[in-house]
Amino acid sequence: MKENLIIMHGGGPTAVLNCSLYGAVREAQKSGAVEHIYGAVGGTGGLLREQLLDFNAVPEEQLELLPTTPATAIGTSRDALEAEDYARMTEILEAHNIRYVLMNGGNGTMDACGKLAAACKDKGIKVMGIPKTMDNDIAVTDHCPGFGSVARYMAGTVRELGVDVRSLPIHVVVLESLGRNAGWTTAASALAREQGGDAPHLIYPPERPFHEDEFLDRVGDMYRRLGGVVVVASEGLHDDVGKPIVPPIFQTGRSTYFGDVSSHLAQMIVRRLGIKARSEKPGILARASIAWQSPVDAAEAELAGREACRAALAGETGKMVGFRRLSTEPYRCETFLIPIEEVMLGERVLTPEYLTADGTDVTEEFRRWCAPLIGPELPSMARLV
Repeated sequence: MKENLIIMHGGGPTAVLNCSLYGAVREAQKSGAVEHIYGAVGGTGGLLREQLLDFNAVPEEQLELLPTTPATAIGTSRDALEAEDYARMTEILEAHNIRYVLMNGGNGTMDACGKLAAACKDKGIKVMGIPKTMDNDIAVTDHCPGFGSVARYMAGTVRELGVDVRSLPIHVVVLESLGRNAGWTTAASALAREQGGDAPHLIYPPERPFHEDEFLDRVGDMYRRLGGVVVVASEGLHDDVGKPIVPPIFQTGRSTYFGDVSSHLAQMIVRRLGIKARSEKPGILARASIAWQSPVDAAEAELAGREACRAALAGETGKMVGFRRLSTEPYRCETFLIPIEEVMLGERVLTPEYLTADGTDVTEEFRRWCAPLIGPELPSMARLV
């Protein structure tokens, strides 16, 4: 009797999470080594409830829609797992003759992947990780599937926003970016610029402490020179001691909900500088946009799913598929397998060489690193005056 395989998603979705799902499913089908390919409906909680989708029953036309569908077609979760949950998952996997497990997610999911791999070590069940995070904060790998698309969204959206503000230069617009502890998404907005003076005019990632008076001085100076200013600020801005600049508004269990940084900064500009200001917060829109999906990101996400499946079927376990950059111009990457212990709950933030000395912009080195990940050149905008 052939053995079975299961795919689980964890954490927040991305614009290419279903690309990895597609790659894993197609590779498993191609192998002929498994009888049933399951999806855990709702992540690890779905597995614990034994809510399994059999991909053998999914119509071909639906499978072919996966690469251009955002979020996750099988659902995801942020389940808080205990030791007994891993033991129970192992029992369920054995009961369904599932010998191969692919866990697709970010830092928390890779932690769960490592713990499940350890629980399954003596059971002959192979557990592999597929990286996923728009925050781009998984350790060791050059970058993560999900980031290239949100980077393209940020760059394209800020370019459009900058043209609007330039045409009616009467206010400051603060755009809030996702990424509470890592500023990769914030930094990617720099790719919006076509020439000097273009938006974004100020970039505030969370890697540098935020100083209110310095911020207001810079905004005021920029406004007097340009009239219209675009600021991109991370949702995770904090002061010198790590205290968020916007206090929590609600807390339940392990979850903390913060107020909007963009709204807070815009109101500060109005009150302290007397300048018209407004806030924008794409939020989930940034990770759910297929219109701004990066074809490079989509292809690499599919490849990660395929490689994880191949590795598991070949007997690998307790590892995650990573990307190693071989060249930036022209862009070339290869996949490799990373021991899961090296990425479990590790967090990769923007490194100093990617940030300017004053912490309000990125370096040319960052732009060169990031540019290939967003895919084709962004549309140019007309300049008549």
